[in-house]
Parts: sequence; C-alpha cells; structure tokens
Amino acid sequence: MLDLVDLGKRSFSAYRGIAPDEQMDEVLSLAERLRGARCLQLNATPYGGGVSELLRSGVALLNDLGLVTDWQIIRGDQEFFHVTKRLHNALQGAPGGFSESDKATYLAQSRLNSSHLSEDYDFIIVHDPQPAALPMLGGRKGARWIWRCHIDTSNPNPEAWEFLRPFLSAYDAAIFTLPEFIPPRFPISHVAIQSPAIDPLSPKNLPLPEKLARQVLEWIGVRTNRPLVTQISRFDPWKDPLGVIAAYRRVRAELPHLQLAMVGSLALDDPEGWDVYRQIRDATADDNRIHIFTNLVGVGNIEVNAFQLLSDVVIQKSIREGFGLVVSEALWKGTPVVAGRAGGIPLQMPEGVGGLLVDSVEQCAEAVLHLLQHPQEAHYLGEQGREHVRRHFLMPRVLLDFLRLLDDLAHAKPLEPRGLACTTPPCASL
Repeated sequence: MLDLVDLGKRSFSAYRGIAPDEQMDEVLSLAERLRGARCLQLNATPYGGGVSELLRSGVALLNDLGLVTDWQIIRGDQEFFHVTKRLHNALQGAPGGFSESDKATYLAQSRLNSSHLSEDYDFIIVHDPQPAALPMLGGRKGARWIWRCHIDTSNPNPEAWEFLRPFLSAYDAAIFTLPEFIPPRFPISHVAIQSPAIDPLSPKNLPLPEKLARQVLEWIGVRTNRPLVTQISRFDPWKDPLGVIAAYRRVRAELPHLQLAMVGSLALDDPEGWDVYRQIRDATADDNRIHIFTNLVGVGNIEVNAFQLLSDVVIQKSIREGFGLVVSEALWKGTPVVAGRAGGIPLQMPEGVGGLLVDSVEQCAEAVLHLLQHPQEAHYLGEQGREHVRRHFLMPRVLLDFLRLLDDLAHAKPLEPRGLACTTPPCASL
C-alpha cells in the first residue's frame, strides 16, 4: 500500500445553517444512493497547497456520508519531484524541454507506485500530473478512474503534453475547474467542470475573535495598528511574489506606514519553492516592514486565519492560476481582495463583488491604494464577496458536484453489490 493519510472524524450535518439548504439536501440524497462505495483519493503531498486542503476536509466528510474513502500519497525521491514540478510547469505553458531522462524518471517511479495500489476500490481519483500514469502502467484494477486536473492546462508545452496525453486514455472521466482549461486533443470523453471550494469549519476558516487575531499577529511581529496587505500562497513564480513586492513599494511611497506580509507554503512535491523563498528574502532584505513567513517556520492555520481577517487588503497576484482557494478564504472573512485576472479567480470575484481584478504591477498598486483610501467601498466589496462564497464556494457544493459524477459513473457501469446501498435483504448488512 502507498502512504495512507490519517484523518479525524467530521460531521456533514455541522454545515447545516452555513451552506445553502438545497445543496445540503441533495448531497444527502446522492450519498444515500452511493452508500458503501469504496473510493481512493490519490495525490503527491499531504500538506502545502489547495489540493491537500480539499482532501483533508473532503475525505473525512465522504466517510461520514457513508462512502468508504481513503487518501493515499504516492512515493518519490527528490529527483522525481523535480521532474514532476517541471512537468507541472510545462503543462501550464512554461517553455523548455521535457528530456528523455525526465521521462524515464517519471515512468520508473510511476511503475513503482502503481505496484503498491490496492484493487479494492470502486472509484480512484488521481489529482494532477504527478500520479497520472498509474492506471495505464499498473492496470485499472476494476475501478472507475477519474483524473482531477487542478491547474490551467489550456496551452500546455507541446512536448510535455504529448508525453502525458497517452496515459490519460486509461481514465473513465476527468474534472477541470474551467472548460477552457481542457487541453487540445484531450483523450477522455466524459469531462466534468467543477470548481474547488473552502471548508468554513477548518481551523483556517473558523470564526476567530478579533482580539485573539490581533494577539496572534503581534506575537509574530506584525503591527496591527498599521495598514497591512498580505499575499498568502505557495512560493511559486506563477503567483508573482516579486510583482507583489514591486506593487507594495509603489503603494508605500504614498502610505509610508504600510506593511506587507508574504505568507507562503512549502510542499513535499515542490522543491522549487525554496528557490522562490530565497529570491523573496533577497529582494526584501532592506525593508523591515515586509514580513515573510512559511508554513514550516512561523505560521500555521490560526496565523493564516488572522492575516486574512485583519489585513486591509489581501493580494493574490497570480499570473497563471488553477483556482486560488486563498481568494475565497479571504472573502469568507469579509476582506477585500486585489487579484490577477487568471484562471478561476474571476469566478470568485465577478464584477462588483469581492474586490478588484488586475493585469499588471501598476494596476495592482493602483487597486490596493484605492481600497486603502476608500475603506467603505472596500468593506462593501468584502461583504458581497462573503455572500458569493457562501452560495458557490463552500465544501458542501464540492461534495455535491463530486457525488453527481460518481452517480453518473455508477449508472454507466454498475458497482459490485457491496458498493451501492440497496433495500433488498442481501444488502441489509452493508
């Protein structure tokens, strides 16, 4: 078996009164039809980034709903994760080749991982390119396979895409965040469009008393009596951290007391993150009002919660983005956002809701300065954003979309008797 992620118990009923009732009711109806089905969620890291956060909440809730669900992590050494990071970037359109040595490393580790897969699942959901080759290399094992692509693959590097594309023909279905993310000559006919969402009951998003939030930030050196803007994301070139710093410096020329917090996560499957972290440290060494924190040194969920609650503006200046869960996290706390017009971010911030979309460093600086100088408008945008998130981007809606897809696949290819719940006596013990 691959490495299993341990999870605590969660209660789906706890979301009643937070998420819309119609979503809650349909989830319960679909889950009853799928009760007993066995699912495996498979990705490359148990922490750092939106995919692991979605799985940490979603897997526990699926189990509470009666679907027997595991979360496992593929294995790999540093060389393998360097290769998968290059593949990840290439699928998002980064230039450069994907060498024969890269391909050999990817295939060798994928074969090893596939040999450790159990055959006892009805559905196997594979997240992103790192484990994508497993069903073709290790056999389908009787399961229905779903590839969940969380990144923008609308214009992939041709060499990398031609390498990966044949492996995807072994899947029964695929999930993308936006229809325009589907790459050319995509080999899977059953494609679902499903946006991610946040968990309002996770430690990062639970209501946090303002007094406690202020104590948390003061403890780590942030002055809560001065204006604060924050970017929270992976340390990743696609998030344009150096562009954020440049925009902040333009704003600080007008508002000398402004602080910037760069709160970044470092993940097991992203060795490039440390290089970006060092670039940020070098670029900010002369400014003691720029605070830099990581998930490994200095901050956890409560600190992120406090930053999103108390920042005057949250920035997410992505150049390329799959979805950007941190946008919905900030809006859930009523904080306005200035964000790059990329990927799934405009879904979260339609015109007049949540904040302002930008396309350059100059626009980012102008938007941040505008919101800092017009706090009533900023407050209104944040409140509108919170309601938009409540209706569209909370965890029950993700579960609803996911169960609809499983239900479709189960009708196309019926599960074994142990899978679906039924009312006849032989199934009474399931």
